[in-house]
Amino acid sequence: NFLEDPYDKLEMCAPQTVLMQAKTYYGGGLWYTLDLDYPRIARIMRKHNFKGYISLEFEGNEDYKTAIPKSLALLRKAFS
Repeated sequence: NFLEDPYDKLEMCAPQTVLMQAKTYYGGGLWYTLDLDYPRIARIMRKHNFKGYISLEFEGNEDYKTAIPKSLALLRKAFS
């Protein structure tokens, strides 16, 4: 939910985070597109010992049958 300086804001929230919602935009977003650096996000969350769940929200123009597997692979790689 942070359009400006998302990483600084995430750093502030990370110690209290118990659930994350990751959003991907394959094929471009319907309303807007954020190019999020999930490896950077994962480093921030590891630094704060995040052990919770990560849910995926897909909002893109690409077909969900290809975009969701790509999104899951992206998140698994970043958070592994």
